[in-house]
Amino acid sequence: MSKIIISGGGTGGHIYPAVAIANELKAIDPNIEILFVGAEGKMEMEKVPKAGYKIIGLPIAGINRSNMLANFRLPFKLIKSLWKTYKIIKDFKPNVAIGVGGYASGPTLIMANFLGVPTLIQEQNSFAGITNKFVAKRAKKICVAYPNMEQFFPKEKIVMTGNPVRKDILETKSKREQAFKHFGLDAERKTLLIIGGSQGARTINEAIFAGLNDLISNDLQIIWQTGKLFIDKAKTKVESLQTNRVYVSDFIYEMDLAYAAADLVVSRAGALSVSELCLAEKPSILVPLPTAAEDHQTQNAMSLVNANAAWIVKDVEARNVLVDKVITLADSQEVMNQLSKNIKTLARPNAGKEIAAEVLNIINA
Repeated sequence: MSKIIISGGGTGGHIYPAVAIANELKAIDPNIEILFVGAEGKMEMEKVPKAGYKIIGLPIAGINRSNMLANFRLPFKLIKSLWKTYKIIKDFKPNVAIGVGGYASGPTLIMANFLGVPTLIQEQNSFAGITNKFVAKRAKKICVAYPNMEQFFPKEKIVMTGNPVRKDILETKSKREQAFKHFGLDAERKTLLIIGGSQGARTINEAIFAGLNDLISNDLQIIWQTGKLFIDKAKTKVESLQTNRVYVSDFIYEMDLAYAAADLVVSRAGALSVSELCLAEKPSILVPLPTAAEDHQTQNAMSLVNANAAWIVKDVEARNVLVDKVITLADSQEVMNQLSKNIKTLARPNAGKEIAAEVLNIINA
C-alpha cells in the first residue's frame, strides 16, 4: 500500500489544491494512505479534517514583518519543526512527499529529501514562493500552472498541469436555475459576483460599498462575499437601500452556485481564484492584492490580461475606478463574450488528475 504525505497550507489557495490532489489520488486508488502536515494554528488544521483527512501540525511560522522581535523565536520553531517532521516521516514511512507551498511544506520537504523520500512540488502562482524555490533542487517533479517557470525551477523537472480546483466548479452551467433560487435573485437580470478571497478584501469592499447604488441603478444584481471584518457594515448598507437585488455574506460555501449565477466577476487574483475563473469561463475584473508575497497576484492577473482574458484594476485605484469599470464591462456584452472565450482557453480542467499521475509515476519508478 502506498503512503503519501502532503504538506503546506496557510491560505485557501494552498489548502484547496492540496485536498483536490488527495481526492484525485484516492479516486485512482482508494487504498492509498494520505497524511497531511500543516502549521499549528493555521486554517489547514480545521479545513483538512473537514475534508476527511488526518493532519499533524508543526510549530512553524512565517516572518512577522510588523513585530520584528517576534522573529527571535523563528530559528527555534524551525528546529522543532524539522525534528517533528523527522519523527513523522520515520513513523509514517511515506513513498513520496508533496509540497504545495506555505510554512509547513519547507521543513517537511527538507526532511523528506534528507531521509531519501522522493518529493514533488505543486506551485500555484506565476511567481514561485520562497519555500518552493528553496526545495526545488531536490524535487523529482515540479507541477506548475503558468508558463515561463524555468526562471525559478530546473526546466527538466517542470510539468505544466494547471491548478487543481474543486470538481463542482466544472459543473456550473447546469446549475443556473438552482443558483438563482439559492441566492433569491432574478434569473433575467445580469449578475455581478464579488469575491475577495476567504478573508474578504477591504479595498474591493469599500469600492463596492461606495458605489452600490450606482451598480443597482445600472440594472445589476449582486452576490457579494465580504469576509468577516466587513459583513456588518455591508449588511447595514444593503438594508438602508431596501433592495432585494443584493445577496451579501461573509463567506460563500456554495461557490459552484455563485459562479453559475454570475455573468461577470470582481475578484482578487490569487492562483486558485484565477484557475476557477478560467474553468467557469467568467469575464472578470481582477484587483490584485498588492501586499501578496513578491506581488505574485499582479503576475497572476497579468497572465490573463496579456491574453485579453480579463481586465485589471490596481488596488490603489480601485476605490475611484472599480465601479465605473464594472458598469462599462456589464454594458458591453460583446466584450464580455470575448473575455469569456479567451479565458476558457487558459483552463486546465484535468490538473488534479495530471498531478496525481505524476505522483504515482514517482512511486512506481
